[in-house]
Amino acid sequence: MVTPLSGSEKLLLREVFTSVQDSGSLSGYIRTYVFVRFSSPYSHRETFFDKVEDNAAVRIWAETAQQEKGDSLTEGYVSELWDFTRVSVTQNNLQEMKEIWGQWDDEIKRLFYCHYGDLPYLLDVKIDERLCFTFGKVDLVPTIEEYTALIRCPRIQVDRIYSKAANGPAFSKRLMNITGMSEQWVTARIKQKGGCRCIPWRNLRDLILAHPDIKKRVDVFALSINGLVIFLKVLGHIDKAVSDLFDRLSKGTTPVPAILAEIFRSLNACRRAGEGRFIRYAQLLLSWFHSYFWKVEKVLYHIFSENYSPLKELVATPRRDDITEENWMMILQNLQKENVEWRAPWMVPNEIVYRCGDFDWVPLLGIWGAVGYVPLLVLRQYRSRQFTPPTYGLARYEFVFKGNNYKMRVREISNAWNQTCRMKKFTANPMATPEYDQWWI
Repeated sequence: MVTPLSGSEKLLLREVFTSVQDSGSLSGYIRTYVFVRFSSPYSHRETFFDKVEDNAAVRIWAETAQQEKGDSLTEGYVSELWDFTRVSVTQNNLQEMKEIWGQWDDEIKRLFYCHYGDLPYLLDVKIDERLCFTFGKVDLVPTIEEYTALIRCPRIQVDRIYSKAANGPAFSKRLMNITGMSEQWVTARIKQKGGCRCIPWRNLRDLILAHPDIKKRVDVFALSINGLVIFLKVLGHIDKAVSDLFDRLSKGTTPVPAILAEIFRSLNACRRAGEGRFIRYAQLLLSWFHSYFWKVEKVLYHIFSENYSPLKELVATPRRDDITEENWMMILQNLQKENVEWRAPWMVPNEIVYRCGDFDWVPLLGIWGAVGYVPLLVLRQYRSRQFTPPTYGLARYEFVFKGNNYKMRVREISNAWNQTCRMKKFTANPMATPEYDQWWI
């Protein structure tokens, strides 16, 4: 998998949030992930655009690419990464949002699910105030397919990604469109907070409670979840960048690549410093990680039901919250492959997005920056055989949306998503090829 930091480092970060059922098991919380390699240039390319590729063909292409460019690490290189990263995860108080949701009848809730998916379940995900990211022997990372399944929004188009508009509508115009309120009402409530323009939650809360249009209540509530839970930047406020993404959701835009991009960027920033604030995406990331420690003994046929919600089931699963930090750190530092359920039990897709346009991997556009993502590095999460992935160029594609140069790179990535390449999964034993095992060392 995926997030680049510097072009000269092999990253072996396994970050984990957790609480466990007992001192010897791993069926509780976990705190995150990240694994990356960077390599030298690769000139030869074949095109697989606009079709689903056979697993064997992709493996040959990937291994050839990696062999021709080699690994970026010099012999004897010593990583300067921290042994663990302690991160603050202060969150908004979501009690008011939970009360509003609880007051709505089934008809309004169905309207929300139809347009915005299962996001309200995130309101009930409990997050520890501090996370400690540890290094271990297990490589896991959220994937596009997994987060799409978790959010479970019927209206999104998986290849229609968000791309920051060079000259989009003003913040006030977007809020007018979302809320249905006048320019005067909107302008009076926009604030400058933490170096950015935003709107306070208290104003949106009052609007949700009093708006005569039920659909607008649902829209504003969905905007609030995106701004206070998923793309949180300033406590108690919704950032203007969130409104730009939200304004596209009605057109079928998927938020998943943007969510993953900002998760990876945020964790990278914390990892560089050895500490930091990880206030975004924690509920969704934690829900995802639960799935890899949910051991099952039989096929869960209900996952094929149209009404089955992975998030609903994950939130309803009892979790202990009295495990000490020292205890779970010890367990996670000794995490072994056999402790992991290598495919989330609710994952059904047999095809994997592995490449876009001229990139050897998948570039992700967030709402504040961009980053590279290598699905071929975590094929075991699809119960597919793991082989060596190509990673050239990752380091050059972590950047923020500032200055004059980023717009051309955003267009490049956006255009690449018009040519997505998918691969069929292939299950085999052993789960990793000998070439991959050698490359990983």
